[in-house]
Amino acid sequence: MDVKKVIESLSTNELKILPYLEEKEIFEICRKSNLDKTSVLRSLGYLKNKGIVNVNYEKKRIVDLGSNGILYKKNGFPERRLLDLINEKRVISLDEAKKQSGLSEEEFKISVGTLKKKSLIDIRNRKIISNAFKGEASKKIDEEILLEMLPASYESLSQKQLQILKDLQRRKDIVKIKRETLIKINVTELGRKIINSKISNENSIEQLTPDILRKEKSWKGKRFRRYDIESLLPKITGGKRHFVNQSSDYARKVWTEMGFKEMNGNLIESSFWVFDALFTPQDHPAREMQDTFFISRKIELPDKKLVETVKKTHEKGIEGSKGWKYQWNFNEAKKTVLRTHTTCLSARKLYELSNLPKEKRRGKFFAIGKNFRNEAVDWSHGFEFNQTEGIVVSPNLNFRNLLGYLKEFFKKMGFEKIRFRPAYFPYTEPSVEIEVWHPEKKLWLELGGAGIFRPEVVVPLLGENITVLAWGPGFDRMVMDYYKIKDLRELYKNDINQLRKIKFWMKT
Repeated sequence: MDVKKVIESLSTNELKILPYLEEKEIFEICRKSNLDKTSVLRSLGYLKNKGIVNVNYEKKRIVDLGSNGILYKKNGFPERRLLDLINEKRVISLDEAKKQSGLSEEEFKISVGTLKKKSLIDIRNRKIISNAFKGEASKKIDEEILLEMLPASYESLSQKQLQILKDLQRRKDIVKIKRETLIKINVTELGRKIINSKISNENSIEQLTPDILRKEKSWKGKRFRRYDIESLLPKITGGKRHFVNQSSDYARKVWTEMGFKEMNGNLIESSFWVFDALFTPQDHPAREMQDTFFISRKIELPDKKLVETVKKTHEKGIEGSKGWKYQWNFNEAKKTVLRTHTTCLSARKLYELSNLPKEKRRGKFFAIGKNFRNEAVDWSHGFEFNQTEGIVVSPNLNFRNLLGYLKEFFKKMGFEKIRFRPAYFPYTEPSVEIEVWHPEKKLWLELGGAGIFRPEVVVPLLGENITVLAWGPGFDRMVMDYYKIKDLRELYKNDINQLRKIKFWMKT
């Protein structure tokens, strides 16, 4: 490598620390170069990229004195102060020993216990008796020896010292363990050539400034510093929306470009809108505790005429239907739940349209929202999940129109391999399951259901029997596919490192 070119590429700070690279401590380089630690570390990184130094980082645990440890090292360890007092008196009452030692209640109790454990004292009839000879009592106890050693590397302590450390950690602020990063700098052969070189970079211009431009020929006889455009630089992670929100925004854009309007609603809903309005019988397994999160309060039911119509539809059906043939319960419909799907928004939208003239009861609507189900959590299931809902209200629609809307949406979301399988749902007929291929898991993933709303749903809510296409696939698995996330739980753990590194949602 051309030494001259390397020198011409060195920045001002790199040149400042160059003569002091042989120093073993970073603070010495800082002191001699008159730079702060951050500037020195950054410059070392640049020098490493240029092959001038090798920098190794070693993480170590350092055992050091706490605030009380510093005090004890200066004024004497509590056990030492008490032992000296007892050894002088040979026999002393507990109360007198506590008073004369000047120790706190806690320090006195611990010191008595420690000395008794070491067989240096004995206690009889509330009197402390010294068991130690004067020479033996004057010897430093293990705790004192350890304090005098600090600070010290955790790894350098013996098993006995580690046990003493563990005992001292139970006491307030005597010792503390810090994690420090030790930096080792080794100058390379190229680095030594540069340090020993007489080539100067003093006349180089670090950056072009207004002063240089204003002063005529101020740059004459100087050269601009060479810039290394190949060295790696620290990654910069700019602020951005959470990646799940980014993907939701994109899906909204897709639906609106397809001519849909967004529906919104509450996360807490009555069982009437979540289940009953969608012709789900009140004894359906999905309404049991193992599938639904119930809230311990009840919500009043909506318009009485609507409720009666839904009740009659459940019990006796409508024209051409027999219903579920059971006695519908008002209290069951009043139960409050965390919504298990966004289809309750479609039900509310149909009822909202019923207040318009018949010719205006048309439209395309979508929703993207969070739902909750009482399910076991694993890589592909969670108790909360996002769903994208949609309905198309218009006469003369058919099943092929439904599949066409779904194919177009999933294609725009990046899925090419899609399949539809016949399925059953209480509120649609015919119905399909939407599945996409997962290349890593080598299996078809179910995203959710779709179909044409049954007349038992449409007539009570809309007031007339026209075709309503409906779907509600899960949205989280689409996000997992785009970001190559293998575990659904990663969408909600909010790991700051993951959020910084994860790419921005970009699709065309």
